[in-house]
Amino acid sequence: MIELGHVIAAPMCGALLSDFGADVVKIERPGQGDMLRVLSARAKDGVGVWWKTLARNKRLMALDWKSEDGRAILRRLVENAHVLIENFRPGVLERAGLAPEVLHDWNPDLVIVRISGYGQTGPRASWPGFGRAGEAMSGLAHITGFADNAPMHPGFPAADSTTGLMAAYGTMMALHAVRNGSARGQVVDLAIFEPLLRLIDYHVPTRTGAGLPVDRNGLQAPNSYAPAGVFRARDGKWITVSAGSAATGRRLLEAAGGKTWAEQPQFQSLDGFAEHMDEIVDRLGAFVAKHDAKEAIDIFDAHDAVAAMVYDVDDILADPQIEARGSIVGVDGDDTKVVGPVPKLDKTPGRLRWLGRGELGADSRAILQELAYDADDIEALIEKGAVAEPGH
Repeated sequence: MIELGHVIAAPMCGALLSDFGADVVKIERPGQGDMLRVLSARAKDGVGVWWKTLARNKRLMALDWKSEDGRAILRRLVENAHVLIENFRPGVLERAGLAPEVLHDWNPDLVIVRISGYGQTGPRASWPGFGRAGEAMSGLAHITGFADNAPMHPGFPAADSTTGLMAAYGTMMALHAVRNGSARGQVVDLAIFEPLLRLIDYHVPTRTGAGLPVDRNGLQAPNSYAPAGVFRARDGKWITVSAGSAATGRRLLEAAGGKTWAEQPQFQSLDGFAEHMDEIVDRLGAFVAKHDAKEAIDIFDAHDAVAAMVYDVDDILADPQIEARGSIVGVDGDDTKVVGPVPKLDKTPGRLRWLGRGELGADSRAILQELAYDADDIEALIEKGAVAEPGH
């Protein structure tokens, strides 16, 4: 897999696939490198922590693929690859003479994954677009926050990360089509707003099917048909509670207010919950406020009701369930921990082989050797600046 992408969306796709054994060759410009290297806090060894996790398990090649010599190297890579992923603005590859039809002439079975702000088609295709624009256009920002306040973006790059996830999904579908003979290589075209638009899912049919607006609703569930909320406990910690049906909602009510309250006739249907949501939220909040967080969660758990502590990162690192699942992993000799491969496969599990390394072009020479360049050719390419390796 050739990763021509940069920053988050394309590298996330490559990282997800590399967790499960994909041989990802990460291409960076000589002397520059991916901006992701400097886009986050640095670990003790000076390497950016975001780079460590999104460049994990990848081989690194510094290649000026716009030069004549670099293009020839890229062609050899393409001829031997299954996938090429890029997230440049539409037209960048075409102007470099690397349009999909050229790449497919080099390798008819190549899957080309193209990520951009607004996709390869449509009136905004040429516009610049980053993750926050995608979060806004998908509707995510509009439904996040309190009704009487400004729309909010989430505390992580949701559009970029979900696009990386959807790109990995699209890559696997396209590869499956090549393998079963239903198609040869094809283009996977992703706009950054589309994965969130698809994952939010309910807002479009709510508006078109039920004729209802979908707006910010604070800490309650969408449209408030089932009880949910985030409440502060006596010890200052926060608890989130939720229900997905009238039956699970009654368990919350029984835990917070007793069996008599929970069994009242209005709580036999979700419509009844919706009509009395203000009362429910007030009583749930009052119940949680009278208890320390762990005590309240234990009471909810005793009633088989769903409640969870709102974790910060230190809570995540200390949680026994997360530890038991092996969700946080690392490598020998590096204090930096990262989130491990997801999902868990019992026969072919993913694994962290190494974290993203600081040396630009760390594997350039080895990759050129695999492409049948001899030692003299490699030295000449390095001297010309078409390729770089550590120390050059």
